[in-house]
Amino acid sequence: MRQEFHTIHIRTSGPKLYEFTSQMLRWLKETGIERGLLTLFVRHTSASLVIQENADPDVQRDLTAFFRRLVPDGDPLFVHTVEGPDDMPAHVKAALTQVTLSIPVQGGVPVLGTWQGIYLFEHRRAPHTRSVALHVIGE
Repeated sequence: MRQEFHTIHIRTSGPKLYEFTSQMLRWLKETGIERGLLTLFVRHTSASLVIQENADPDVQRDLTAFFRRLVPDGDPLFVHTVEGPDDMPAHVKAALTQVTLSIPVQGGVPVLGTWQGIYLFEHRRAPHTRSVALHVIGE
């Protein structure tokens, strides 16, 4: 059994989904691990990770619009406003989604469906550089 670690940095420019499947695939290939388990972890509390359709960009647009309506910026419900009107809604959106993904690896690639891609879901308006830790264990 072997394991490898890596970090991917993703620059964001506002709330939307940022696909990073290709960067993850390049790194996974470099590891030479043929079968095992890939874990991804976003190191932030106002962004999340999702596996989502990567064929039609309307899916990403609609998801962003849905979460914007579900948890609107500036909602008077929230007390935590020190970092701006989009901060607490971003924490709620991250809590409703995921910060960790686990994906089986077979034949040196993640076992994803035909139309599935891996995305960072940015929930803040300001530009950020987000870090996603990757860990694979296998043989």
